[in-house]
Amino acid sequence: MNMDSGFSPSDPTIVAAFHSALLHQGLIAAAILALLWLAWGASRNWVGADDNSKKKEGPETAAPGISGLSEPTARQWLRVSFGVLWLFDGILQVQPQMAIGLPSQVIAPSAQSSQGWVRGIVNWGATGWSFHPVQAAAAAVWIQVGIGLWLLVAARGRWSRLAGVASVAWGLLVWVFGESFGGIFAPGLSWLTGAPGAVLLYAAAGVLLALPASAWRTRRPGQALLGLLGLFFLGMAALQAWPGNGFWQGGSGAALAGMPAKMAQTSQPKFLSALLTHFGSFAASNAFAVNMVVVVVLVVLGAACLVGAVRGPSRLVRAVVIAGAVCCLAVWVLFQDFGFLGGLGTDPNSMVPTVLLLAAGYRALTPAPIPAAEPAPEPALESESAPESESAQPAAPAWRTVLAATSFSSVTALGALAIIVLGAAPMASASLNRTADPILAEALAGYSPPLQEQAPEFQLTDQNGRTVTLASLRGKVVLLTFLDPVCTSDCTIMGREFLQAGQLLAGESKHVELVGVVVNPVYYSREVVDAFDQQEGLTALPNWEYLTATPARLAQVWKAYGITGQVLPAGSMIAHNDMAFVIDQKGRLQQEVDFDPGPGTSATISSFSALLSGDARQLLGAS
Repeated sequence: MNMDSGFSPSDPTIVAAFHSALLHQGLIAAAILALLWLAWGASRNWVGADDNSKKKEGPETAAPGISGLSEPTARQWLRVSFGVLWLFDGILQVQPQMAIGLPSQVIAPSAQSSQGWVRGIVNWGATGWSFHPVQAAAAAVWIQVGIGLWLLVAARGRWSRLAGVASVAWGLLVWVFGESFGGIFAPGLSWLTGAPGAVLLYAAAGVLLALPASAWRTRRPGQALLGLLGLFFLGMAALQAWPGNGFWQGGSGAALAGMPAKMAQTSQPKFLSALLTHFGSFAASNAFAVNMVVVVVLVVLGAACLVGAVRGPSRLVRAVVIAGAVCCLAVWVLFQDFGFLGGLGTDPNSMVPTVLLLAAGYRALTPAPIPAAEPAPEPALESESAPESESAQPAAPAWRTVLAATSFSSVTALGALAIIVLGAAPMASASLNRTADPILAEALAGYSPPLQEQAPEFQLTDQNGRTVTLASLRGKVVLLTFLDPVCTSDCTIMGREFLQAGQLLAGESKHVELVGVVVNPVYYSREVVDAFDQQEGLTALPNWEYLTATPARLAQVWKAYGITGQVLPAGSMIAHNDMAFVIDQKGRLQQEVDFDPGPGTSATISSFSALLSGDARQLLGAS
């Protein structure tokens, strides 16, 4: 499938629908959170008041254990920082151009240079987005906002670990379909441009957050993270130094200089584009030196990470990690241009999450100590035991125990999960629906309010030689258009749109009539007309009427329905305007649609068919 929809990313119809969907779903998300908080507060007050009436004298003690300990600093750093990143990415998805622009201007270019099987997977995934851009774009917003909120509020326990699992699942999905596997199957792979994909680093952080709490009381997470980062940096150094990748060559068109030059063309403040332009010129003249610095930085940083993983923290390793983080931020500015500028940026690219993982890995090398458990209190002497009336208290019901143990953060985490479902459910439903959203057709052709006027009468001849009038079709919904059997583009597409509409209305075929008026019945032979009919497959529909007439009578019908075009000397018409009409059971004209098929992609064809079939069903339901 071609991901280039032919729409402008800032198409006002689709942008308005996108923002309307965000507003409605945002109100639902706010209502969900408000209801959960109110229910939690009310239940806590109720349980607390009941418990106070039975409260016994003496301080309460809690059994020591891992679950009661504070969250390790390294884990807290990962959780909070990546929670903020997910929230930021969700906010970026609100940009108005996302609904249309993301598949054609972000996903398609990233997959273009990859292998064929990668393009096939990415195109398959992008089909759902291009068919349902509003639902998909809104879903991306709420899924990422939900994951970010979940990570921020759930500090420990199962809820916190599940937030890590959610981060892994969504991160891998975006890495495959949104980043084309991070470009690892494309030539010219470079750490400077974001390989192996920023969101893969989000998923790596999610894996660490999904570890049990006991693992963070050891050095193992820090050792594993720094070890993997060390191998990654050394591998990226090898790719950067490989002569076949062309990073050593200078010149304005060379690989190294082309990165900042390309980013300088992104819509952004002038001082940033000027900085990138100047750096691109410098890299073009000093490509060997610049690439040598990059390779050395990667080798030193990789070696320091491996040393830290084996020997633990040290001043030298810390100094190299800090210097490496500074170099990452320099690459973020000079090569990646902050990653999120231009109106279609979905994240700050790979350098920010790389720095966050570096810091977390080094900090995790010094795990927080587990405090010694307090000695258990000595058992009371029999003579000191409480009276039976005080000691033999009945056990609290399980539901009361659950309510008492439920915290505000757990309730908010449940709300964050509901927000994720709020986005994921429509996206999953849309991915299974291969009939495109009618909003695409409305954006192409416009959509008039119901006209509620009597449709012009006609008397024409169908494909079987029978006379058909509009009056003879009363009691049925009529979908009417005008076709040209030798039209090489628009009419062929319109025929496919009507065919799909008829297939969608197969269950209502007795109550809907599809009518195509042929505008060239004389100038072209009947065989040409029949061939067009057979080619489009419309004859397979039981409710298809293919109408013709003499030029004089057709001219009356054209004029009555506002069809204009170039008239040939023989009296037939070509290059007519593309219109479709929806006529109700009483012969009243309900909709007049400018049926310009636009780019004629499978998405737009399906969208027009959905628009027509939806109008027909609405009229059938109203009757």
